[in-house]
Amino acid sequence: MTRFDSQAIVVGGGLAGLAAAIAVAQAGLSVIHVAPAAPPDRRTSALMMPSVDYLRTAGLVDDPARIGHALTHIRIIDATSRLMRAPETLFDAGEAGLAAFGWNFPNTRLAEAFAAGREKLSNLTTRQAALTALEIDDTGAILTLDDGGTLRTPLLIGADGKKSLVRAAAGFRARESGFTQAALVCDLDLARPLGGTSVEFHYPQGPFTLVPAGESRANLVWIDERAVLKAAQAMDREALARLFAEKSQHLFGSVSLATPTHMFPLSSITVDQAGKDGVVLVGEAAHAFPPIGAQGLNLGLRDVADLALVLGDVGRTSPDWARIVSRRYAERREADLKRTGGMVDALFRSLISDLLPAQLLRAGGLWGMKMLPGIRKRAFAVGMGRG
Repeated sequence: MTRFDSQAIVVGGGLAGLAAAIAVAQAGLSVIHVAPAAPPDRRTSALMMPSVDYLRTAGLVDDPARIGHALTHIRIIDATSRLMRAPETLFDAGEAGLAAFGWNFPNTRLAEAFAAGREKLSNLTTRQAALTALEIDDTGAILTLDDGGTLRTPLLIGADGKKSLVRAAAGFRARESGFTQAALVCDLDLARPLGGTSVEFHYPQGPFTLVPAGESRANLVWIDERAVLKAAQAMDREALARLFAEKSQHLFGSVSLATPTHMFPLSSITVDQAGKDGVVLVGEAAHAFPPIGAQGLNLGLRDVADLALVLGDVGRTSPDWARIVSRRYAERREADLKRTGGMVDALFRSLISDLLPAQLLRAGGLWGMKMLPGIRKRAFAVGMGRG
């Protein structure tokens, strides 16, 4: 009989990995979380209410107001000079019967909350090491770590990001597309605060988005050509602040930088299936796309929630229970991954496309969301992950 070190191993120390390790342990399995030490993630995550509700149910966030900021409105402004321009559109959470669409959280605060939840689980242990090699056989997965250790498990959860070793070594078929655009992020202080409104200025190479971060603070996510962003980073602070004020159309008065800027390349990753042979993928190991529509971590948390549901439905008396879990998980996640990935890809490509038909579709879609209640309601549902 094969001897296992735990019933499940989760690889990856990011937010999706932390959430997955906790969820699997809460389902009653013994879990080892392989999470190498990493620098703090200074970005933020806009989580829609279904994700916030999940975090509350899982006991990871009790009061979102303690660590985040409510998103009550979403304002979209077409800042292009194209012939076919979309109308300015404002989405109000009250139209959907909600106090807020969601909450904007600093990733460092989420990580602290998740880590605190992890420490409460006696059946969950953490191994601060990195995965260096992986083998899959008929009984499960054999992991080799950079600390010299070897672990064996029947169920392996890969949450190790875009360059997932779990995904590659387990033989998942993935399609990856690179973009010439990148994302520049930093925190800004505005003379006129955003309140609860996230504001997206849509430029030809991507959105320039200001997300509320409390009082006069805003989180900036600016997508543009890499050369443009590198040139912006080379500016002195005063010149860069003037550029940011110009790109926000001076709607919020003077702008000052509160943190240094960081740039991240953009790419998209899709897999044919999110689970097989006792291995499941969550978060960016399974899907990645440009930061449009605040779907990244929201989709990852839906991965985790569905994995927890599958684990609750599948007994562990059968020798192949882990393979059953991976197959059912893949089936359960298929529709959401295709729908959300397709939506985000279409939105981003329509924004950066020079083709008139794509611009017409985008402008027509925003006109429909502005004027037609049925389309607005559908857009709410898809954006919240309920579509």
